[in-house]
Amino acid sequence: MSSPTLDLIPQFDIGRTFGALFIGVIISAVLFGLSNVQAFIYFQTHGNAERIFYKLAVIWLWIFDALHMASTVHCIYYYLVINYTNFDALIGLVWSFKLSIAIGFVLIYSVHLLYIYRIWIISKGKSRILSIAVGIVIILRSGVGAVFIWALYQCHVFSDVSKFDWATYMDLAMITLSDISIASTLCYLLATSRTGFSSTDSLITKLMAYIINTGCLTSVCSIAIIIACAVMPNNLVYITIDFLMVKVYVNSFLALLNARHYANTNPNSFHNCHGVYRPELCIQMSEDEEFRASQRDMFKHPDEAVDPSRSVKQPNAVTPETTEMNSFSV
Repeated sequence: MSSPTLDLIPQFDIGRTFGALFIGVIISAVLFGLSNVQAFIYFQTHGNAERIFYKLAVIWLWIFDALHMASTVHCIYYYLVINYTNFDALIGLVWSFKLSIAIGFVLIYSVHLLYIYRIWIISKGKSRILSIAVGIVIILRSGVGAVFIWALYQCHVFSDVSKFDWATYMDLAMITLSDISIASTLCYLLATSRTGFSSTDSLITKLMAYIINTGCLTSVCSIAIIIACAVMPNNLVYITIDFLMVKVYVNSFLALLNARHYANTNPNSFHNCHGVYRPELCIQMSEDEEFRASQRDMFKHPDEAVDPSRSVKQPNAVTPETTEMNSFSV
């Protein structure tokens, strides 16, 4: 009599299962490196910012992103190196696999909460109905996600996961709904914040385009996981996409924190000091050049006196709209 393991061996496609996971881990490592760059840029450009909350949020996301990366690497190492010929181990669920899914849930939920906080700030002085509605959607999604994690920890082999497909579909559907709700709400609030000033409106337009693109990207990932799980339930392609989706969430929020820096950066004004970009040095250098130019002009025309009625250039005034945009992008 053949054992259950031997019966599964002819149906076991290593390429579409752990081969797909291996490719997913490689791409996840690239995206993890990108998130490191994003975090580095944030602390370089917002080092003197007064808001400690966003710094703690970036540190929180980076720590859990690193834990997610470590758990996925251990998972693929366990299957393809330690137990590459042990089919009993290959059909089982290792603890790091379950942990990576749980950490992914925490990361996505954290990013959603941070987006809710941003919506709450932007809607200051406006109706809070949209903020509350999106918050309710996020809370419902957290409940569905918690049920999915509980169901996953009841499984011991990969074949058991198919018994909880309903939890997978519900969780991914709620993630898609949350992404669409957050993106549409942010775009609506930004569209109603236009001031008529070209610089502010241009920044708002860029932020709206970015939010729409990232919202569509994360939603496409969720829909792709649903399709892959429904069409190819016997392989791990949908798990691979899930690994990548977590990294996309982290990078999308970190890029949003740096959005105003990217929008205001002039490619011709970069100043590199020992390989580290320092935007404050660019401002200081331009101010020094203006000061030296004014001195040269004064030496050229020493007899000219400064007219008291001459208009003096004042710093840019801080408007409520500017304050609102700063609170959105810092």
